[in-house]
Amino acid sequence: MLTVEQTSRTRRSGVDRSTVRVVDKTPVADGVVTLTLAAPDGGRLPDWAPGAHVDLTLEGGLTRQYSLCGDRWDAHTYRVGVLLEPTSRGGSRHVHEQLAPGHVVGLGGPRNAFPLVPAESYRFVAGGIGITPLLPMIAQAEMLGADWRLLYGGRQRSSMAFLDELAVHGDRVLVRPQDEYGLLDLPGFLGTPRTGTPVYGCGPEPLLSALERACHGWPARALHTERFVAAERGAPVRTTAFEVELRRSGRTLTVTPDVSVLEAIGAAGVEVLSSCRQGTCGTCETTVLAGQPDHRDSLLDDDARAAGDCMYPCVSRSCSDRLVLDL
Repeated sequence: MLTVEQTSRTRRSGVDRSTVRVVDKTPVADGVVTLTLAAPDGGRLPDWAPGAHVDLTLEGGLTRQYSLCGDRWDAHTYRVGVLLEPTSRGGSRHVHEQLAPGHVVGLGGPRNAFPLVPAESYRFVAGGIGITPLLPMIAQAEMLGADWRLLYGGRQRSSMAFLDELAVHGDRVLVRPQDEYGLLDLPGFLGTPRTGTPVYGCGPEPLLSALERACHGWPARALHTERFVAAERGAPVRTTAFEVELRRSGRTLTVTPDVSVLEAIGAAGVEVLSSCRQGTCGTCETTVLAGQPDHRDSLLDDDARAAGDCMYPCVSRSCSDRLVLDL
């Protein structure tokens, strides 16, 4: 479910692949269900931190990313929220219509490309199902005694999940359904730009674009956003072929304009874990040893792009004639 702009990121050394069993499925709003997942043997699941997500591999090999939105201190279950997308490519429809308690699904992760940075105060903005990654962040901020506020919007109140859980926080939470209040008043909620207050936002693209505009006068890297779909990408820097050296494999490939770097690597018989293939989930993160990547993902911030030491080969390409990857 993910795309991210961040001030920091967690470098991945690998992705755990296993299975989990659905132990509960509960409607929590119009078009939204939660799944509670546990290890088939009831054992401990990998630890995670606020902002993390998992890959679920469903029937037919569909893999989708969902933010963890349960209790991070519960070592034996995960919770995810799933919106039934009107234009579903099969994932959310399968979850809503076919997945049931007792079914087993594949699990990848957890991974965190949307980490909560330490601070004494926070401002959270959620649109619709974008509330899911923010719930554990709010719990963390509350536990640490930070000053925080949440602005939560949706099309109508009945479509907004977890309102009962959020109600315990009183006036720290502003619930603003569009049919009652219109568009979210982002400048009014954020107030005067200030240092030391990260702004976290998750939701549909129009909301995040408006949030970026509202944070224009805030300190650099104050805004952290997670997107569910890839940001618009312009044309690649180069439209001609380039070489990719796979240093550990001892292979050199020619990547033509009609194939992705990931596809070229796969065709050479070198396996790279991938999932979304849109530059939004972070699964295929690859270390760059030399050359200048043409970053076309929706994950890296400006500092990480300038460093040029990693790339997401599912969408990113090359500015230079040659890239050297640690594969």
